[in-house]
Amino acid sequence: MNFKGKFVLVTCSMLAATLVISSCASPAQEYFNKGNEYFEQGQYDEAIAEYTKAIELEPQRAELYYQRGNVYFESGQFQTAIADYDRAIVLAPRFAVAYNDRGQAYTMMAQFDRAIADYDKAIELNPKLAAAYDNRGLAYRNKGELDTAIADFTEAIELDPNLAKAYFNRGYTYNKEGDKVQAKSDLEKCIELSTDPSLTKAAQDLLKRL
Repeated sequence: MNFKGKFVLVTCSMLAATLVISSCASPAQEYFNKGNEYFEQGQYDEAIAEYTKAIELEPQRAELYYQRGNVYFESGQFQTAIADYDRAIVLAPRFAVAYNDRGQAYTMMAQFDRAIADYDKAIELNPKLAAAYDNRGLAYRNKGELDTAIADFTEAIELDPNLAKAYFNRGYTYNKEGDKVQAKSDLEKCIELSTDPSLTKAAQDLLKRL
């Protein structure tokens, strides 16, 4: 069972540390902002249309492709999402989160080695990116490398002690290893921290089955 965290809507200030942004008060910005609004409301077709208009105006802005890729991911169009992440990475080679999210798309397509390579690169660029460790742990677990997966989930938790999904993932993996004590502890911590009803329910259901 995999739980993917919700995407964070990109803003100019959030990208400033990793990207060279030509202009946040640009002709494309109105379309970008509108796309973010549609994305947040779950109106994916409308969001894609707005991001595409922004890209037509400013085809060299990496965050436009990245954000459109996120919408394609959420709508289950993983290969199309990868194409947008590819373009974002070409334009901004140090865009750690784009590598992380492309890795998630590869994971959803069961291309675990390619996913791990992307998570490795994300971690190289941003060693404090807890989500990349958590996601790499999922890829290793899907490959059957449970101890390596647990090590990654543990690193994610050390970097972000409030990352409920990492507790769930580690607890789930401990359960697969037969360590029900550790599994119970992690699932209870997940339930304590989680603000995602589907994640909370999954942890509660698994806890009942221990």
